[in-house]
Amino acid sequence: MSRSLSIAATGMTAQQVNVEVIANNIANLNTSGFKRQRAEFQDLLYQVRGMAVGSQSSQEGTIVPTGILLGSGVRPAGIYRIHAQGSLIGTENSLDLAIQGKGYFVLALPNGETGYTRSGSLQLSPAGEIVTAAGYRVLPGFNVPGNARQINVNAQGLVQVTVDGQVAPVDLGRLQLATFPNDAGLQATGGNIYRETAASGAAVAGLAGEPGFGTIQQGFIEASNVDIVSELTTLITAQRAYEMNSKVIQASDEMLKVMNQIR
Repeated sequence: MSRSLSIAATGMTAQQVNVEVIANNIANLNTSGFKRQRAEFQDLLYQVRGMAVGSQSSQEGTIVPTGILLGSGVRPAGIYRIHAQGSLIGTENSLDLAIQGKGYFVLALPNGETGYTRSGSLQLSPAGEIVTAAGYRVLPGFNVPGNARQINVNAQGLVQVTVDGQVAPVDLGRLQLATFPNDAGLQATGGNIYRETAASGAAVAGLAGEPGFGTIQQGFIEASNVDIVSELTTLITAQRAYEMNSKVIQASDEMLKVMNQIR
């Protein structure tokens, strides 16, 4: 009987993790470039009671068709990030950039490492560099002249500025993008930034519009791909599962009390 208590406890713990993942998704409903997560679970080891499935039950060679295997509960196996495309929202801001398709903006982090993001809400630094909201430089690096009147970015990521006194626009370079063999293996570090890991595979560098890479949409930001209706439905399911596991604990506790009274 005590096994049912521990099994139900693992179920409650698992659903608590599930609710925490859902809560994080809903909290980031308006975070640009955010990718929703989904909790994955696995059943625990099984204990053989009596004969194992497939074992021989007599000298005549009869086989046990099912056996008795009692499970030990459930455990969180992982939290999977779903890198589906979010909808594009128009902002009319020339430094708001969205990637339509695959790819990540490449950032130079202060510690010398390279970061990756889908959030294209960019700004100008005091030195005229194109940076993220946290001040991280967007690679390969763009220095906008102080007399620039307009910044244009085409679908292929070519950054051009219109400078006072010049008719032709000045090319500053093309935005660098990166893709990964396994997007779900990227490590989220906060601040809309991901880092490469052994699970994600090595970054594949490229340019917007090339095969396997998305295009750049200027004046747009990519919204979070969180579906609030789906999250609320999943939340209700997790809440009901948590309640059912708690009822199992209550029922097992009452059965133990009856057993103790009989003794």
